[in-house]
Amino acid sequence: MPAFLALLAFLTAAGVPVEHVRIPTPDGTTLDAALVRPDGAPHGSAIVALHGCGGPFASRDGSWAVALAKAGHTVLLPDSFGSRGMGSQCRHADRTVTPAGARRRDAIAAGTWLAAMPALANHGIALIGWSNGGTTVLATARQTASLPEGLFSRFVAFYPGCAARAKDMGWQPAGPLLVLVGDDDDWTPAPPCRDLAARFPGGIALVTYPGAYHDFDAPNRPVKVLNGLATPPSGTGQAHAGTNEAARADALTRVPAFLDAAP
Repeated sequence: MPAFLALLAFLTAAGVPVEHVRIPTPDGTTLDAALVRPDGAPHGSAIVALHGCGGPFASRDGSWAVALAKAGHTVLLPDSFGSRGMGSQCRHADRTVTPAGARRRDAIAAGTWLAAMPALANHGIALIGWSNGGTTVLATARQTASLPEGLFSRFVAFYPGCAARAKDMGWQPAGPLLVLVGDDDDWTPAPPCRDLAARFPGGIALVTYPGAYHDFDAPNRPVKVLNGLATPPSGTGQAHAGTNEAARADALTRVPAFLDAAP
């Protein structure tokens, strides 16, 4: 089953109000997206949630959408890869849909689509993402003229690739940013995120989890070594990924608190 359809099936089975919507982008692509609503009136920020390099990850992305909807948030999950006829990009080194390119434009298009619906976004819009989607959060959060002023009020990046942003002295976040990464992550390591956060002590909150690897917040996923990956810095194509229950539990509390914090 295609990843996006698996995400819709997961959300439907979870019993949350979910709708398949389509969002136009500047490059002519129409994004398939899942729109998840709370049972009652929204009472928190609306959220654009960005998948990782594998495309929509039903058990992780879907579980977060359910948890956030139950906390009062509207959640929009666009599919940047499947909407362009692409599958997983985790094993592709030469990617045409990149965090700083098409994925950033997708994030802005999704946020703009939500902003046009005040009933969904009258408490502001936050941007969150995992892995490649987390890297897209960092790219999107860059304060530039191409990011509509005030479009996103807060940013959350799960285990993003921080190296490029850490080296870019012109980068600064357009709003409060929370970064969560495992201390033992060998796919998108924590040290560059520490370097980046150190430059913005008032703007970036960094949480590192001892003993946690990539995908630490994915439920019921035993830690294993993945092979054939394009981007681990070791050059071996290998990285660990899997659940860390303590880190996952902390994130499920910490992220909603960050989203609901006073400006």
